[in-house]
Amino acid sequence: MTDAKLAVGDKAPDFTLPDSTGKNVSLSDYAGQHVIVYFYPRAGTTGCTKQACDFRDNLSLLNDAGYQVLGISPDSQQALATFAEKEGLTFPLLSDADKTVMRQWGAYGEKKNYGKIVQGVIRSTFVVAPDGTLAEVRYNVRATGHVASLLKKLDLAG
Repeated sequence: MTDAKLAVGDKAPDFTLPDSTGKNVSLSDYAGQHVIVYFYPRAGTTGCTKQACDFRDNLSLLNDAGYQVLGISPDSQQALATFAEKEGLTFPLLSDADKTVMRQWGAYGEKKNYGKIVQGVIRSTFVVAPDGTLAEVRYNVRATGHVASLLKKLDLAG
């Protein structure tokens, strides 16, 4: 278990987590593919909903370009199922209830929240290359505008 930050070129830590339907999903299931892994604090909150819906609205563009999307939060499977159904999210939402995977990826730890230092989920996004290394690493991303910025970086913006 580490709280160290990952960097471009690092090997993406593998994980297996339950999705909103209770099915286990592993990063290794996507070996040989581009995968966007994003960590968010809480399903159903304003920022997390905005971010998830931005991924949803751009999912066909991402999928057509060969990118899969996985969202990870500490929410329960039931909370994720409710969130996915309410917002029409069709990509896997994974439950990391004990935050083990978040810590491995450096997406949990000290952060500023309304000017106070707190322990929590650090909104982060990673792009895993087909060889399993990290092609893009972004910590402390903003919920709004983040997906558009990522599309531009991936040269997918219209």
